[in-house]
Amino acid sequence: MGERLKGKVAIVAGAGSIGPGWGNGKATATVFAREGARVVCADRNLDAAQETAEIIKGEGGEAFAIRTDVTRPEDLVALVEATLKTYGRIDVLDNNVGIAEVGSVVDLPLETWERVFTVNLTGCFLAMKHVIPVMQRQFAESGQGGSIVNISSIASIRHTGVPYSSYGASKAAMNQLTRTTAVQYAPEKIRVNAVLPGLMKTPMVEHSAGLAQSYAKGDVAAMWKARDAQVPMGHMGEGWDVAWAALFLASDEARYVTGLELVVDGGVTLQYGA
Repeated sequence: MGERLKGKVAIVAGAGSIGPGWGNGKATATVFAREGARVVCADRNLDAAQETAEIIKGEGGEAFAIRTDVTRPEDLVALVEATLKTYGRIDVLDNNVGIAEVGSVVDLPLETWERVFTVNLTGCFLAMKHVIPVMQRQFAESGQGGSIVNISSIASIRHTGVPYSSYGASKAAMNQLTRTTAVQYAPEKIRVNAVLPGLMKTPMVEHSAGLAQSYAKGDVAAMWKARDAQVPMGHMGEGWDVAWAALFLASDEARYVTGLELVVDGGVTLQYGA
């Protein structure tokens, strides 16, 4: 157990995992707890959130799970209220909820476009909308604001070889929301940063039928091999890589860092071409 987040309370939105293994949110919640944070594991899938919370408690950490659909304002209100009732403050918000749908602007149905934006962008907006006032009060009372980490994607800054029109656009909008929010609330010591993961080997990717179809006609093992080959380091990243980046931004080590887009991609975005 470390102490980089000792004494802090962290909400991880999307702390569950869509399947066996370690997704970004599950890994982040666990890393936060290992570094001393009391963690609120929020997820639309309560069973998945509880699994993460039990892992944390099994390691001697402190956590609780709560069902939260970040697209529902009333769920965010309940999340904040439950966190304050249990722990009395909110120091860190990690927005890790996201979905990806494959499809070009021609092929993608309007309802799919809107659903991706609602989950990826509106969910992030609503979480910040309800957490930032708590951090503002903390700053007014003690001079301590908080840290918000939004999980974006390299699809927000470049073409990845997959027709991700809605996903890339929603994450690009998240980047700009991160920048503008960072500037507005910097005077109150509320830092807002983004992590941009590259090609990751996570349960979410494994269970994306459209992605496996785009890469290898539905063959997941072949998709993993193809994605490894795209990375200059020779392999994809894992949920832990996102978690460690989020840990830095959440911690006081990043006290002078705000509005950053931290790319975690093994060098993919440094390449010329797709």
